[in-house]
This record gives sequence, structure tokens and C-alpha cells, in this order.
Amino acid sequence: MNLLNLRHLHVFNVVATTGGVRRSSDTLLRASSAVARSVAALEESLAVQLFERKGRGMLLTAAGEAVRLRVNRIEDELREVRDDALRLRDRSGSQVAGLDALFNERRLQATVMLAETHHMPSVARLMSVSPSAVSQAISALEGLLGQALFFRTAHGMLPTDAGRRWTERFERTLSELRHIPADIAALAGIVQGTVTIGALPLARSQLLPRAIAAVLAKHPGLQIRSLESPYEELSAGLMSGRIDFIVGALRAFSGDTFVSTPLFSDQAALITRSGHPLATRKKIALADLAGYPWVLSRAGTPLRELLEQFFHAQGMTPPWPAVETGDLALLRGLLISSDMLTVLSAHQLRHEINSGQLIALPFKMPGMGRSIGTMLRKGAQLSPGAKALLTEIDIVGASLA
Repeated sequence: MNLLNLRHLHVFNVVATTGGVRRSSDTLLRASSAVARSVAALEESLAVQLFERKGRGMLLTAAGEAVRLRVNRIEDELREVRDDALRLRDRSGSQVAGLDALFNERRLQATVMLAETHHMPSVARLMSVSPSAVSQAISALEGLLGQALFFRTAHGMLPTDAGRRWTERFERTLSELRHIPADIAALAGIVQGTVTIGALPLARSQLLPRAIAAVLAKHPGLQIRSLESPYEELSAGLMSGRIDFIVGALRAFSGDTFVSTPLFSDQAALITRSGHPLATRKKIALADLAGYPWVLSRAGTPLRELLEQFFHAQGMTPPWPAVETGDLALLRGLLISSDMLTVLSAHQLRHEINSGQLIALPFKMPGMGRSIGTMLRKGAQLSPGAKALLTEIDIVGASLA
């Protein structure tokens, strides 16, 4: 997907602020004809009119208001980068360019990609340019900010401390940029674009499949991307704007960073195959579990920690897992083909339980409940598609509650 031109957007915002092309030309230090061409190019790329040209000036249309909301957020992100660079300049004496110099989407894109891949030829291939062009883009941005963004190591190009901070803001800038066409389409009643969600295990079996099917039935022009990485990686993606929101078991985190919305509570169950020796018991005690092998989630995961706390509370040593895995398919296969036990949400294995392959044993585990919900970055302006999917998630979550 081609990104909109950040310079055109900057010019558009100055025109919107001053109310006219002539008045904005003094602020931008550009000829009125150049300002007019920039606005016209932006309107052409979006296929929509952003201003009403009137005798008393240029007034924003509804589309113009939607674009301006995103551009203001973009400028806020880039202003924070420049202000940070100015603070560093006070210590190092380096030169920092004006804010308008940062409005170059290709330089920001190259920086973000290099921070992710650490390999300049890979960035060049992804951007369909030469490695020297990528190098020049990075060098130009470093010169404008007066600080190195990367340093070379045996493991590739790694971000400096400043580079890490600024790359996160560059990513959010590019995310706002990508949402603009979808915002304009929504004004015409068309919900389109790409929604990227971080899917934690407890959301994958019922909640997300039903919500995604419902939103696509209403808005077939949407594309949904699901990422299934560990929570730490997903939360980093949420902070940078690569991910619109996370769905799954809620974690404790700073209220200054994320906003969480609980949907329903989930209780973990003791699960095994239907032909297991314990399957015929009407009541099971802790001592009955001795001698059976376990397959569990990896150490340090929230469910594993809850299980260990449960056993310690009973004065017992937590079970030692014969297999540790985060792969639901492997866990499912091990349970069906052996006498292994696991503790997991019955929602995650509902198909196997409904078909009679697996069963939830009559074993109470107080304190093993978790709250399932959504997590958003505080202050994020979601795309129309992300809002539509969140609405369906709320509906499905209510039915599961």
C-alpha cells in the first residue's frame, strides 16, 4: 500500500489553520501556487474534496475534518521526537532541524523497517529501492535530528536509545497515515482497510472466530490480520501502533499506558481424554492426580503461575510437566493419545469436549479464574474497521458471559 505524502498533509494542515492558501504561503515560506498544487495533489490521491473554496477563505469539508484529526496526531508524535532531539542537543551541541523537515514518510518507513529487520539490504528489498537509498534516508534523518538512530553490531543495525524511542513514534505516525483512507471511506458508509489484532490464546477458539465472521458479513471490504505472539511482543506492537488492540486474558498494567475492558470471566478446568482412568470418578481429590503425567503451558505464563499458586495454597508441590508447550494442537494431540492431564480453559478445547474426545474432570480449583477482555493503547484513535470489530467482540463476549 502506497503511503500518503506527509509533506502534502503538513501543507494541508497549515492551510486549514490559516484559512487560505495565500495566508499559509507566508507560514510555509512557499509560493501560493506551490501550496495550491500540494493541496490539489492530496485531494487527488484521496479522491475527495477537503476544502470548500469560499470568498471568505477555505473551509474544511467533513472529509477534511477527518483528515485533520489524523494529521494533528501525526504532528504531535513528530513534535515529541523533535522536542526530545532538542533536549539532547542541549547536552551535545548538535543541530536540530525544524518540525516540517520530519514530514517525509519514506525516511520514517525506512527507519521503522531497519529497527525491525536490523538489515539494510532487506529494507531496500521491501521498499524496492537500493541499499544506498536506504542508507541515505537514514543518514538524512539522523542529520535532521542531530543524533545517531542506529549503530552497527555483529547482529546487524541496532537502534540507539534515542532510535528506540523515536522509532515507536515513527511507527505510530505511519499507523495514523494508513488510517486516513479508511476514515474517508467510512464517511460514505464503507468500512474498509486492515485491522490488526493481537490474539491471546483464550480469545482464539470462540470469541474471535465468531466476532470476525460477524464483522466480515457486514463489511466484506475489511481485512483482518491476527498476530499470535507472546504477550510482551503484542503489547510492544500495541504501543507502537502496529496492533490496533489485544484480545485475551487481561494482565495487570499501568493505567497510563493501556485501557482494558473486561468481557467475561473464564475458569480453568482439569482436562484429559474421555477414556482416562479418572474419567469415571464423580469426585476427585488432589491425591488422585499423583502418578499421571502433565502437559502444561510454559513456566512464567499467567495460567502456569495460577496453577502453581493453587497447589502451594493446598500445601502441595506443583506438578512437574512432562511436556511444556504453548501449541494448542500439540497439547490436544497429547491429551487424546495418552493419560496426560492439563489445566486449561474448556473454551479452548470445546470442539474436542463436545465431540467426546476430551472431558473436564469434576475437580474444583478456586482462584483459577481469569478475566477475558480487550486492551487498547490509551489515547489511540481506532480506525472504523477496528471499531466495527470491537463492537462485534463486545456482542460475542456478552453471549459468552
